[in-house]
Amino acid sequence: MLTPESAAVIRATLPAVGGALDDITARFYDQMFSEHPELLDGLFNRGNQASGEQRRALAGSIAVFAAALLADPETRPDALLSRIAHKHAALGVTEDQYTVVHKYLFRAIGDVLGDAVTPEVAAAWDEVYWLMAGALIAQEARLYQEAHVDPRHPWRQWTVVERREETPDAVSFLLRPADGGPVPPARAGQYVSVRVRMPDGVHQVRQYSLSNAPGEQLRRITVKRVASVAAAPEGEVSNHLHRTVRTGAELTLSAPFGDVVLDNADTPLLLVSAGIGCTPMVGMLEHLAATGSERPVRVLHADRSPADHALRADTRRIIGERPDAQAQFWYEQDAADEPGARTGLMDLGDQDLPADADVYLCGALPFMRAVRAQLLQAGVPARRIRYEVFGPDLWPAHAEG
Repeated sequence: MLTPESAAVIRATLPAVGGALDDITARFYDQMFSEHPELLDGLFNRGNQASGEQRRALAGSIAVFAAALLADPETRPDALLSRIAHKHAALGVTEDQYTVVHKYLFRAIGDVLGDAVTPEVAAAWDEVYWLMAGALIAQEARLYQEAHVDPRHPWRQWTVVERREETPDAVSFLLRPADGGPVPPARAGQYVSVRVRMPDGVHQVRQYSLSNAPGEQLRRITVKRVASVAAAPEGEVSNHLHRTVRTGAELTLSAPFGDVVLDNADTPLLLVSAGIGCTPMVGMLEHLAATGSERPVRVLHADRSPADHALRADTRRIIGERPDAQAQFWYEQDAADEPGARTGLMDLGDQDLPADADVYLCGALPFMRAVRAQLLQAGVPARRIRYEVFGPDLWPAHAEG
């Protein structure tokens, strides 16, 4: 709960702080990494740091949290906090790291805003920070406990038992625990972190959805190679995995986390994806098939071409085995190569979408924004639309209604 005195200060200073958040977070990260370079080794994504995505995500989360507290001082934006907590748990974030972040964040606020940061302003924003941090620490502690994970030792070795070339740019790795122990429990739609030692010796971590049924004795992740586009460098982890990991190799994985998971309802299910966003959707399909669910399901997927559609055969197989399942694909090229596929971008205008469907959405942000608008226009309530973002979440769930 935000005190009335702090709420008044936050309301008065939020526009100024919000307007300077890009400068504040840039200075914060520069100073923190300068004095704590070890945080770049396995905790922070240096690709997202270089592009500015991680900085904008942090800025957005703090501003949204402060605004939510002003709207209702006794509540919290639970969707935002849950998303962040799961990401943190998948990285092994520990409570003491919040103190480090606090030190450099508030130093940066003072450096950027100068004399505007009076003791009253500093105290009010300090209250906001620790309300958010305290809520996250509590959620993360619960997630670690439920997953039986020690956050000081969150990693486990897994052996690659098979490598499958899905498309020219997507490869699947089937994995089993290298220690021969049991596979940890997971829910359909969750992801694992993969920790990789790069050629320069620095560890980098990326999240990949489980693309098979979570109850299987083998885990499957499907990795798309991220190519260099314009000034953006290629994805260093995805390309490293494609180039170097073969059957018999070992990968370092976290326990499964993620809050966009398939529930146990019996309402119609709509799985909507584009590109490599199909991976959590196929994991959900595999789970439905493995558990004998009779839940009606419709798969809608958009891709560049049938040849670029990862896990297409798996999707077709499951759909073909279920009388209550349907699929519709859209391809920008070569749609004639896939029976029943349509040419162009996904268009839901002529789709008979049940208003009571639970919708799961995954793909690039422009795709998800466009499709979400179509879903709302078709009468699907916003509360029924759940989404997964690969990378920093620049599209807060609660901000979209």
